[in-house]
Amino acid sequence: MLRLTWVQPEDLLGHELRQARLDGREPSRIEARWRAAGGTAAPERAGASPDRASRYLRLLAEDLLDELADLPSRTAEDEPTDLARIRALCKDWPTRTSVPVPAPRALEAAWLGRAIGCLLGKPVEKLPLDGIRALAKATGNWPLSSWFTAKGVPADLLAQHPWNRRSAPTSLAENIDGMPEDDDLNYSLINLLLLQRRGKAFTTTDVAGLWLDELPPGRTFTAERIAFRNLLTGIEPPHTARHRNPFREWIGALIRADVHGWTHPGDPGAAAEQAHRDALLTHTANGVYAAMFTAAALAAAATGTHDVHACLRTGRTVVPPRSRLARAIDHALGLATRHQDFDDVVDALHATYSGTHHWVHAVPNTALIVAALTHADGDFTGSVCRAVSGGWDTDSNGATAGSIAGLLAGSPSALPDRWRAPLKNRLTTTVADFDGTGFDTLAHLTHLEATRP
Repeated sequence: MLRLTWVQPEDLLGHELRQARLDGREPSRIEARWRAAGGTAAPERAGASPDRASRYLRLLAEDLLDELADLPSRTAEDEPTDLARIRALCKDWPTRTSVPVPAPRALEAAWLGRAIGCLLGKPVEKLPLDGIRALAKATGNWPLSSWFTAKGVPADLLAQHPWNRRSAPTSLAENIDGMPEDDDLNYSLINLLLLQRRGKAFTTTDVAGLWLDELPPGRTFTAERIAFRNLLTGIEPPHTARHRNPFREWIGALIRADVHGWTHPGDPGAAAEQAHRDALLTHTANGVYAAMFTAAALAAAATGTHDVHACLRTGRTVVPPRSRLARAIDHALGLATRHQDFDDVVDALHATYSGTHHWVHAVPNTALIVAALTHADGDFTGSVCRAVSGGWDTDSNGATAGSIAGLLAGSPSALPDRWRAPLKNRLTTTVADFDGTGFDTLAHLTHLEATRP
């Protein structure tokens, strides 16, 4: 039986109940009706529950999803999605500084950093924090400083915390052979293609059209898969992000933001606006802010004149100050500054967010990325290892931390060989004609788009 993940109404309902509470809506009465009818909570780790719901429950879930969308929100004024309202709330919106476009070598380091961080996190994606720590400690790799390996891990520990099923054959130290396909790299390729075809003035509709042309639906997840479904039923952007989409504040828009930042050196405001147009297809509010924050931080890093702390401060200026994401970023910065042991930072973040947020939600994951970069002072190995060791969406967090730290490093040679060599300057993907492309080639293509008006 085929159980398509991330689209079943009976599973979406449980996620929407949680999201409603996070964005200031009161869903208790609707939740009581769902429970009374026999409805269950959303699966915590998987994209679909194991058993098919009855036709009655499925139809009820669809109706309740629509009712939840109509509930008033207490956070609406402080957390708009409209760009003009976002800018009005951000009193320190960044201005443009005229700087040279980063050299292809710097952009290559950013592409490599994104790939390395992603690959480091792939085998432990979906694992709980205690499982990640136990697997690394079993091989003397804690604090995390190198690739995960199964060699030397006791069989009972592997049985208790099995590696990510899809990723383990291509992402452990003993089997890495180039960069395997991952959505965290696919979206960077898609956005490079977007700039090549549409330029920096692209619209959200242009993003949708490109996805329909070039992005395999089976390679999308959570909010992106919902948006795909909505497009195919005739729903147009930005409503694609809102219709029966409980994942609209998850991490998907953030992982698409890198190219927007890489191609706007010294212009974090324009980078954030470009990320906003991209994000509107799939996300709202804090899901959009996370992408804007990342793009702005990378635009600052692309100047080659800022340290990681200045880059993060720049990213913070495009996030509405009373939003949940702003509070999470500030909280993470404080923790990373106060604690010497990063495990203490991670434990505090999990104590704050794990009970209320899904492990793919943008708010806790952005906080973890910020904490990792801050605590490591921008050092490449320290940044990616801290981001992955903190759990939650490990491959995405490692990718974003690696992109920022790699760009700041300025050259592939500044990244340790143990990270670069296994990738063999080769990327696997199903996007367009990029399969097998080298990171040096991607850097040159990105450089061309950065120099285009």
